Amino acid sequence: MTGSLRGVEAAFTQLAARPPDLWGFSLTGVFTRYLDQGSKQVTWLHGALGSATVLTEAASEVGDTDMELGLLRMAGPRLQAAQFGTLLLATWVDFLHLADAILRNCPMCSVEKLFTDLHRVQGLMEPTLTDLASLDPERVEAATLAMPELMGKLTREFDALHRETRSTMKLGGQIIAATQALEMVAMISTLKMSLPRLPPSGPAALGVGLVMSSGGVMVGSRLVVSAEWVEMMRRLVQAGVISVPAVGAAVLIHGGQVMMAQAHQDLPEGVREALGDGPEVRGMQVTGRAGAGMSDGPKHHVLPKEHREWFERRGFKGDMDIDQFCVRLEQAHHEAIHGGGDWRLGRTWPGEWNRMIMGELRRVEGRIGRVLTRNEVLDIVAARMKVYEIPVMFTKGSSR
Repeated sequence: MTGSLRGVEAAFTQLAARPPDLWGFSLTGVFTRYLDQGSKQVTWLHGALGSATVLTEAASEVGDTDMELGLLRMAGPRLQAAQFGTLLLATWVDFLHLADAILRNCPMCSVEKLFTDLHRVQGLMEPTLTDLASLDPERVEAATLAMPELMGKLTREFDALHRETRSTMKLGGQIIAATQALEMVAMISTLKMSLPRLPPSGPAALGVGLVMSSGGVMVGSRLVVSAEWVEMMRRLVQAGVISVPAVGAAVLIHGGQVMMAQAHQDLPEGVREALGDGPEVRGMQVTGRAGAGMSDGPKHHVLPKEHREWFERRGFKGDMDIDQFCVRLEQAHHEAIHGGGDWRLGRTWPGEWNRMIMGELRRVEGRIGRVLTRNEVLDIVAARMKVYEIPVMFTKGSSR
């Protein structure tokens, strides 16, 4: 992921540094906003990967296995957002490479039309990028489900712009220039393929820099993902870190099936066989929130909000803020651990969650004679969550 993002970032830098051509055109001036679009997205993508790294390192340091998995699952939405965000940025680079080739090699092409075309494509990407950048698990999941359809639209836009440019250049008698320009695009873009040779029914695969090609699994006539990638996805799905809709969307996109993506499409047979015949694989379909096992129940802060400063002094800040440690519970379960529907009466019960967990943490600190570390707090909380049958499946809750 980091390597792919660096490659995309380098492409933006190279495009911005190119001097104007003989006609004075380049991707600067009025087109600068489209370069800036990529730079802004790179910032949050680096942040998402950094956040996932922090959570992964924290997971490796806790002693409780369930808490370790819980922290890894917290990193999952950030990884999904970074994966599909980087894919969209790689696609945007493809469009900018094509626009750069048009500006430099097609003086008879309309600059105003090109500006409008890029604006339209940017508008298609913007809502999904905004949802991914939020890092909110539900918004990220929804954006993931919409990715195959979006990539289909972007593919059609790219192909139309490509064909229109060829027609314009040929009509202007620039057949040699047209050939050179289009070959240049095929060489420098992440497509790494000669688009004019594709049959009309075969969509271009944009952002193909993320496709794995070594020892891969065949889907139709295309080599889609590597065996290593499939095994990694299988393990992450089993652990609940990556959602099955994300795997399905990624395979549909990498397999060039975005033009025929449907709401409930199974994984391709070749990938399904490689993943193995387990129940988690048989259930791999692109589903909605209900199919992904998500709930609309209330969110419960396992680290009580009224003691925020106490937890902050023990390292719960930033990516490990207490608002990250919420779980969805059924309404009855949520009321039960807080002593019933009236929270004021519930607090009089020694077993009420907030009263119990703070009492336990303070007792341990008094016994050992020092402040607990963040990981020690998490291990204690994990043990009490088992007793109260609270699943270690964290989601972001409301903040201050």
